Amino acid sequence: MQTVPQQSPGLALRLLGPLSVSRAGAPLALPRSRKARALLAWLAMAGRAATRSHLCELLWDLPSDPRGELRWCLSKLRPVLDEPGRPRLRADAESVSLDLSDCSVDALEVLQALPQGVGTLPAARLEALAALFGDGEFLEGLDLPRSPAFTGWLVAERRRLRAAHAAVLEHWVRTLPEDSDATLAAVERWLAIAPFDRQAHERLLQALAAHGRLREGDEHLAATARRYQAEGQDWAPIGRAWQAAKSRHAGGGVARIVTEAAPAPAPEPGAGRRASLAVMPFTDRSAGVPLRGGLGDGIAHDIITRLSKLRSMFVIAEGTMFALAERRVDSQDAGRRLDVDYVASGSLRREGDGRLGVSVQLAETRSAQVIWAEDFSGRLDDTFAVLDVIGNRIVTSIANQVEVAERNRAILKPPNSLNAWEAHHRGLWHMFRFDREDNEQARQFFQTAVRLDPTFARPHAGLSFTHFQDAFLGWRDPQAAIEQAYRAAAEGLMADELDPGVHWAMGRAMWLKDRPDQALRQLQTAIDLSPNFALAHYTLGFVHAQSGDPQIGIAEVDQARALSPMDPLLFGMLASRAIALVRLGRCEEAAEWGVESAARPNAHVHIRAIAMFCLALAGRTREAREFFAAIRREQPHYGVADFMRAFKLGPEADLLVHQAARLIEA
Repeated sequence: MQTVPQQSPGLALRLLGPLSVSRAGAPLALPRSRKARALLAWLAMAGRAATRSHLCELLWDLPSDPRGELRWCLSKLRPVLDEPGRPRLRADAESVSLDLSDCSVDALEVLQALPQGVGTLPAARLEALAALFGDGEFLEGLDLPRSPAFTGWLVAERRRLRAAHAAVLEHWVRTLPEDSDATLAAVERWLAIAPFDRQAHERLLQALAAHGRLREGDEHLAATARRYQAEGQDWAPIGRAWQAAKSRHAGGGVARIVTEAAPAPAPEPGAGRRASLAVMPFTDRSAGVPLRGGLGDGIAHDIITRLSKLRSMFVIAEGTMFALAERRVDSQDAGRRLDVDYVASGSLRREGDGRLGVSVQLAETRSAQVIWAEDFSGRLDDTFAVLDVIGNRIVTSIANQVEVAERNRAILKPPNSLNAWEAHHRGLWHMFRFDREDNEQARQFFQTAVRLDPTFARPHAGLSFTHFQDAFLGWRDPQAAIEQAYRAAAEGLMADELDPGVHWAMGRAMWLKDRPDQALRQLQTAIDLSPNFALAHYTLGFVHAQSGDPQIGIAEVDQARALSPMDPLLFGMLASRAIALVRLGRCEEAAEWGVESAARPNAHVHIRAIAMFCLALAGRTREAREFFAAIRREQPHYGVADFMRAFKLGPEADLLVHQAARLIEA
């Protein structure tokens, strides 16, 4: 997307509301043709060249001469956009583009502000962005009923900008005093866009209470209750918020309000908060297939089921999601209705060559920011197999992206303000940096999370991992660290024995205790509980690669890499593969994988040692000695004994390591 200045004395396009163009503040006459105006709007938002054939398909429904009509539209737009010596509308035989590099476009200005983090913008900037929206929606009145491709684009852009508008208003309201007139006006605009957003209703009621307008608040609550009941949604939290607001602003004198239908108060989220996620049914865009039902619903069902097994986040049940989809509620509206942190949505298309393409995106509800989007594809020779593979990748990607987003959010908060969920993710941020100081900081954050919520199993698993690193990397007394790793994992199992993360932690602890059979059982249990848990697959491969079945080791680490191709522990996955290949006598392959593992960020000394030994066994002793010299510069006393204490290799692999060491020292 091109960069657009916030203000420009030259050409300005207004797309929020009815389309208009002005130069130096003076309005310009646009062509009467709706197709020409639609073409201008699409090119402005695209910010890139488009082929003539694409524009013809976008705007014309089988006209007699679409290219001729496109040329006519371009001829009508040039007098409006071009200036002497400054052609803006550029076209050649194949493509068309619009140069707006020194112009202002209101919709682009809003969208470009979102990646900065709408919650970090100052109040004045938020107010200015809110003012850009005016009173109309994106391209108000510019519908082309006989152009389905343009209609689809227009609907998607309107949804995207409506979500951006709600996010801007929400964060602007948070900067305003409760009792200001601006707050009331802004919240009313917010509710007009998101009428089922619980937080918007709560903010309005707080503002009414601050103004002493209790009767209006009662009336708003009664109307909201009727509307929510008609939609089958729970309005009780809004009623409780109104009671609290009146109590706070009226000195405890709470008037009777309509509460007969409200259930008993539920505990508000606090220390036990988890990230919450809604997964919308996928839209099937295959030709001749209904938009709802069938394969799209099946993919959503599968993703919801698998994500729910992770137990590290709160996932809305499929019945609710399908009911919202039946009412044609879009993903951003669903996120606000359900008051969840994230919404996943997507579409699929079956192609004529027998392939299935699936597009997925994950958005933050309150910032309207898409934090991840990806396309997946596979052949439909075996429908269930391809759906399983694509489903695995989608589930793991969503889980990983939520973890990354929550870690980044937690790192910005003061340590003494963190709840259990945030402290856990702050710990993960340090844990995956793989150095001694960060490992200690990670342990402190996990201990904080455990103290705040002893029933939250994942921090116990994280705590166990910090002790595992102490033992594995020799940072503390190994026996004490092993016992602490085991104890933390055991406490995690007591907190939640259905959490795959704590079985993964227990599997690592059992491996440290030289109980490989128990380690393998715990790791397999973690996979049975959550087949998409990449770290469990990796650790199962890690154990098999050293002393179990090397073929299983390779298969498991390959599965882990397929599920999480950018995992923080990718160096370990690659190194485990190298060990398994050495045991199979495939030393040249092992050397390549070992070198690749050592090149990964955060690869520790044992990983570089694996690369060194594999190179020596492959006959590449010069490169092996270079690794040895680098290791000794970092740790002057590192030797074979340190490596052998860290790993649990079988007799044959032990001999190979000593053989490699002799080759290096020769």
